[in-house]
Amino acid sequence: MADDDKLFVDPWSSSNILDSDYLRLIDEFGIETINDITRERFRKHKFIRRKVIFGHRDLAMIHKAMEMDKPWAVMSGIKPSGPFHLGTMTTALEIIEFQKMGGKAYYAIADIESWEDNGIPYEDAEEIAIDNLADILALGLDPDNAYIWRQSKEPIVKDVCFKVSRLVTQNMLNAIYGEKTFGLYLAALIQCGDILLPQVVDGPQPTIVPVGIDQDPHIRLTRDLARRYYKEKKIDEKIVQEEFFLPGATYHKLLPGLDGSDKMSKRNPNSYFTFNESLESIEKKIRGALTGGRKNRKMQEELGGEPQKCMIYKILMYHFEEDDEVLAQEFEQCVKGELLCGEHKQTCVERVLKFIKHHRKKKEKNIDKAREILNLE
Repeated sequence: MADDDKLFVDPWSSSNILDSDYLRLIDEFGIETINDITRERFRKHKFIRRKVIFGHRDLAMIHKAMEMDKPWAVMSGIKPSGPFHLGTMTTALEIIEFQKMGGKAYYAIADIESWEDNGIPYEDAEEIAIDNLADILALGLDPDNAYIWRQSKEPIVKDVCFKVSRLVTQNMLNAIYGEKTFGLYLAALIQCGDILLPQVVDGPQPTIVPVGIDQDPHIRLTRDLARRYYKEKKIDEKIVQEEFFLPGATYHKLLPGLDGSDKMSKRNPNSYFTFNESLESIEKKIRGALTGGRKNRKMQEELGGEPQKCMIYKILMYHFEEDDEVLAQEFEQCVKGELLCGEHKQTCVERVLKFIKHHRKKKEKNIDKAREILNLE
């Protein structure tokens, strides 16, 4: 956060955003809230239905395209810097949910950003990218209705980067991102290319980009540069300003660390778990997770728990419980003091380990497919 009263959101190093901050961010960034009408229109999308996604830009354009049976896109990606974890799973599942609703998925392997932010060479990022892509394929991404690319190998995103860069000043980037290395600024412009790629490749169409609120600077930069660049220019001979759609976005609440820390961080291994670590380690971290329980059983039964603070409830809501009624029942039981933390953790452990075991079997079957898609056979 900034030192003054204004919130500062940084895609590379933001602390966890507190619940009380989201309304301020909506107001400061001009984000639209998810109202009851929008939630009903997208009730098939789990994260919208469960209010994990709290805001959006131009989601109405997606609904209009769906109603008119017109093409639309969902675009996001992953930085190949390590194994899949709870945070990357959130965005991956959001993409899959939108794809199931009829959108074509566009998925970027952000190896340029991985180099600039984490110092991982492209060659080292290749195996990580294969592993990451196999994960999202196992989660349900349909590769037959998707366009998947590595930033370092996709000329379109580099071309867009150069075309829009003439509109960018140092002061503009400092205002959006704060003072960073120039390489991260370049990576941000490459991401503009990623976000615009669906319309460059397949023609003008509404595009939604599922992100956490910490990634909104990329969305705002892309919308601003696209609006200014395409005012008088063409992407190619077929796409002109009157037909071009500014990219939209959905914003999900960020998961804090399992242990109650501000955010999930590699510097704090107990704050998260990856899909690749041992089942014993995953179980240990879940059992050590912060809950919304009281100091003892008697107080829990008398006062009830606080599931809104509980990481066990949160990871089940985000990822590991598909039945809305089960979640609602567990929430109510916790509030009434009928569900104790130890019991809930045991249930969570069983659900998570069952999911991980099943996921690993599906993932193994998708490793070769991931290599093929990335041309790394």
